Amino acid sequence: MAENQQAPGEPQKPKIVIDDDWKAQAKAEKERLAREPEQKKQQPAAAGQAPGGAPGGAVQAQSAGAAAGAPTREAAAAKAAQARQLPPASFATHVNSVVTQVFMALGGMEDPRTKRRYVDLDLAKYHIDTLAILEQKTKGNLTEDEKRLLDQGLYECRMQYVHVAQSVVDMTAPGAEFEQ
Repeated sequence: MAENQQAPGEPQKPKIVIDDDWKAQAKAEKERLAREPEQKKQQPAAAGQAPGGAPGGAVQAQSAGAAAGAPTREAAAAKAAQARQLPPASFATHVNSVVTQVFMALGGMEDPRTKRRYVDLDLAKYHIDTLAILEQKTKGNLTEDEKRLLDQGLYECRMQYVHVAQSVVDMTAPGAEFEQ
């Protein structure tokens, strides 16, 4: 009996198909993505100025993209990754991130999704407590700069919390007039 044939009554063995072509496709895609930033840098210089003095590169790139069809998902993902550069993870980055959350919860910044400011004292207190725990757990293990950053961040957050909390109390007092 041949190797690929099976005897009647034997359970059928699954076929294993090895596709070596995916490696070549992945390599070609990687090379194409590596060339893309270089082409974009050269494109505005070659495009020159459009009539009326406006740079023609953006308009030409948009119309060329529309004519060629929508960009691939891979290209869109690569472009998004290039546009979003995250800072390196560090103690200072973490402290600044939590401080930012406190100020956002205290109405100091507008919500990027809703484009509105809001006050959430419970959330602000939670983040301040998180900074306090961080201070307690890292006591004696921080550099002078890290300690100063954490102390200053905690102080500013606590002072802003007291200020905003007092403003909320004043606004909700009987007879208080305010615009919503």
